[in-house]
Amino acid sequence: MKGEAREAPINSSPAVAANAEGEEIEVLESSDILPVAPEEYDPENSGFISTERFRDLLATHGSELDPHKLEVLLALADGNADGKICYQDFVNLMSNKRSNSFRRAILQGSRQIKGCSLRDEVGLGLSQRLVRHVAYETLPREVDRKWYFDSYTYCPPPLLILAITITEVAVFMYYGFQLDRLVLQVSSPSFLKSPLPYHPQLRAQAWRYLSYCFMHTGIEHLSLNMAMQLLVGVPLEMVHGALRIGLVYVCGVLAGSLAVSVTDMTAPVVGSSGGVYALVSAHLANVVMNWSGMKCQFKLFRMAMALVCMSVEFGRAVWLRFYPPAFPPCPNPSFVAHLGGVMVGLTLGVVVLQNYEQRLQEQSLFWIFFFVYTLFVLCAVFWNIFAYSLLDVRLPPPP
Repeated sequence: MKGEAREAPINSSPAVAANAEGEEIEVLESSDILPVAPEEYDPENSGFISTERFRDLLATHGSELDPHKLEVLLALADGNADGKICYQDFVNLMSNKRSNSFRRAILQGSRQIKGCSLRDEVGLGLSQRLVRHVAYETLPREVDRKWYFDSYTYCPPPLLILAITITEVAVFMYYGFQLDRLVLQVSSPSFLKSPLPYHPQLRAQAWRYLSYCFMHTGIEHLSLNMAMQLLVGVPLEMVHGALRIGLVYVCGVLAGSLAVSVTDMTAPVVGSSGGVYALVSAHLANVVMNWSGMKCQFKLFRMAMALVCMSVEFGRAVWLRFYPPAFPPCPNPSFVAHLGGVMVGLTLGVVVLQNYEQRLQEQSLFWIFFFVYTLFVLCAVFWNIFAYSLLDVRLPPPP
């Protein structure tokens, strides 16, 4: 494909030709050589097609395309001020490979996607209505909502957040029976003897900086976290995928334990609040930043309810931290992990949620926040190695 164009059959449409070539064409953002359009559509081999020719092709072969993709292509033609369409953008669309240049071309100017909105479509099955609901819950642009609705296949299914939640419930039930209590398990003398919670005396056991998220102080703690995790996390995973949502969640969990080790040095920490608050705060920030574009129902009321749930959970954590511990001198678990999760959500999380179907490695803001996060992790690691002895911190005895 580098120096020559593949010959397309004379009777085949550009949609069929692009789909056939889509898996062989690498999406080139900054390369010197662009894929070449078929000679019959681009006689000069410039990599561009005139908008007039492009419209003629759409009128002739539009019935072969998904209706939502046809609307996007028409919007691309309507809004192009240069009078030509990049063949690479066309191939990207037909092969489901969206690039930054394509996003900029689609969103250029003040165009409106033509046709009825996704919400007005009728005759949808239950699974299709669920996908449409998730699209309106998470995506601020109609073009993205239609793209997601056409391309989502439930494969792979959104299992990451469900698996984490099931594991947390299983761990809670196990220790509930072992400690013989479900409410305020943290008041049991054996609670912190588990290999999962983070404890300042055991900070050399590196897995505890992540494994603490599977234990909770009681059923009230687990219930609030589980509700927010499922209501926000599962739709986000359906749209953005397990890899991206897992990245935000794990970064929030790790930032939570490291923040506790730096700012609340004598306290243990348990609970998934770091990861949960990273997802929820990123989603809420995305809704606020795209308020006019978000079309989810009762969004003001639902945002208020989400903030109430976060405030209740955070207030419970603050009250528990300063409540006299059942077994002094070890204090109750810290609340600082919540704040660590919020900071991850408002930085890395927002960048991830704002770049649906775009490569994160092409986003300069992603690398800036990722560098800052990495720097924080390295500083926290060195703090844990040297600061406790230099500051002569009096730690509680190991559990």
